[in-house]
Amino acid sequence: MLLQIWFQISSFIPFIIYIFTANLNNFMSIAENLAKVKRDIPENVKLVAVSKTKPNNDILEAYATGHKIFGENKAQELVGKYESLPKDIEWHFIGHLQSNKVKYIAPFIDLMHGIDSLKILKVINKEAKKNERVIKCLLQFHIAEEETKFGLSVDEAKDILESEAYANMQHIIITGVMGMATFTDEEAKIRKEFRNLKTIFETLKSSYFSTENNFCEISMGMSDDYQIAMGEGSTIVRVGSKIFGARNYS
Repeated sequence: MLLQIWFQISSFIPFIIYIFTANLNNFMSIAENLAKVKRDIPENVKLVAVSKTKPNNDILEAYATGHKIFGENKAQELVGKYESLPKDIEWHFIGHLQSNKVKYIAPFIDLMHGIDSLKILKVINKEAKKNERVIKCLLQFHIAEEETKFGLSVDEAKDILESEAYANMQHIIITGVMGMATFTDEEAKIRKEFRNLKTIFETLKSSYFSTENNFCEISMGMSDDYQIAMGEGSTIVRVGSKIFGARNYS
């Protein structure tokens, strides 16, 4: 009887271990999580702590460790955080940005990760000019098999870069590329997609930015795949749940 009970209990052990591991970041402090993530990241890779849906106190806990680069994907939420948090924070916008929201973040945003049309570039350039700024931007490419993700094709990017409208823009600077891999456990698929983005970067660098040192960023890799991304040449990783725990959408 005892043996039978033991076998029944032992069958749940792998599941219990999985649940504990998956939620470990929720039990550790934000400072501990951040330190753990940073140990994995070399000095030449920039870490964006993705703070979307998280309260200011969580951001301040990370900030207190010396980390100053944070990412948001909602303009209204970002503006509120910018207004109430330390002004030396470097804010990155990492989501799909609507044209009518650009004016709210143009006065302070450091880097726009998700540029996927000439239209949005025109608006950013216009709003940056109003604020007497030059805003850094990354071209977002659709590298995943999932249709739900935004992004340009290589031909669409070439059309933008060869357009008269882009040539006349004085208040934006394209500093690299960005992409999101398929949400899957298949490491080979993820690695292939990241490798594809690195190839796109190299193609654009060779054809359009060969003399521009500012074109140097490859933003790829999130909480579940940033280590794979770094292995394929990422220079910016965007990590949220591994630092702040599960997101709060309530």
